[in-house]
Amino acid sequence: MDLLDTLTAKGLRGEVPTREEALAVLATTDDELLDVVAAAGKVRRRWFGRRVKLNYLVNLKSGLCPEDCSYCSQRLGSKAEILKYTWLKPDQAADAARAGVAGGAKRVCLVASGRGPTDRDIDRVTTTMAAIKEADPEVEICVCLGLLSDNQAERLKAAGADAYNHNLNTSEGTYGDIATTHTYADRVDTVQKAHGAGLSACSGLIAGMGESDEDLVDVVFALRELGSDSVPVNFLIPFEGTPLAKEWNLSPQRCLRILAMARFVHPDTEVRIAGGREVHLRSMQPLGLHIANSIFLGDYLTSEGQAGQADLDMIKDAGFEVEGAGEATLPRHRADLAEAAQAAQAAGGCGTAASACGSGGGCGPCGGHSHAPAETAETVPAPAEETATANDELRSDLVKVRRRGAGTELAPNA
Repeated sequence: MDLLDTLTAKGLRGEVPTREEALAVLATTDDELLDVVAAAGKVRRRWFGRRVKLNYLVNLKSGLCPEDCSYCSQRLGSKAEILKYTWLKPDQAADAARAGVAGGAKRVCLVASGRGPTDRDIDRVTTTMAAIKEADPEVEICVCLGLLSDNQAERLKAAGADAYNHNLNTSEGTYGDIATTHTYADRVDTVQKAHGAGLSACSGLIAGMGESDEDLVDVVFALRELGSDSVPVNFLIPFEGTPLAKEWNLSPQRCLRILAMARFVHPDTEVRIAGGREVHLRSMQPLGLHIANSIFLGDYLTSEGQAGQADLDMIKDAGFEVEGAGEATLPRHRADLAEAAQAAQAAGGCGTAASACGSGGGCGPCGGHSHAPAETAETVPAPAEETATANDELRSDLVKVRRRGAGTELAPNA
């Protein structure tokens, strides 16, 4: 197929496809699916070999969030019967992190519900990071605390944080349909604050919320322009008690196409299969490893993942290997670009890891899409069955509330 040949050649050179080519990936048929996976796999192996980076989540504070994000089980007004607790003590969080590291996790992600941290919250998290680093100085720490105020990213960086996660989630055009208590621009601002402070920017999306192909392409290109070093691709977990509980729009094939599109747009960037892979990819999870180079180990914030040992077995059986603590995740040229962009932003410039212009309106005429028109790609009409929802087979039995690990008396799943 000319489209896949073109995308593979571009990806092997570290070049970004056009929007038309990205849309064409999402419109491929089931008969073409393995060809799509194989093409994306060539790009993945070019930049990341057969390594899989493991990440482990620790939910420092669960539930009772004042924001109204429709997808979230911790949202304002959520009736989901999830765990609800206030801040874990530093030793409790360190114990939870230790379990993930023992299971092979290279990065620990510290997450707390809420609109954004207070200065006291930053103090709590820096104390927790110190406890984790004392036990394992080499572990990477990514922090996710919501919207950041001025100087908070700098404090986290100085305390030893390596990265900050704040997802864009969906396109700018549809963000108002998902949340009303903050804006898409607020999210962009937080990612820019983190990147400008020298933190690696971890920002991704959620698929399956009823968005269009154009929305998916918009957000994936926006993440590239924003300079995200790690792109978590989440698949909506439709929690009962949330507004999106009936949104079962994803098939395993659809998920693989979305992952492949993200890989082609981010050929040399960490692409992570994040929340919902067990729910939507199911038995086809190993195929996802041929596209993405990173996954979460074990459980998520409020839902259960598959057993940590099952994750490790899957990686081994699929012919991949766990990325070691001493191995660099990003290719050297990407790491150099990220460092240069962070230095430029810290100095008041507008560089990003992707180009010399930023996004979110921060650099005036530099922003927006400036991609060349498609070369030979032709958009293939989506098959009829792809446009239908999966509501005739709601698999709510696959959504399991987390009852173990952080905030409980039970051992973590790692």
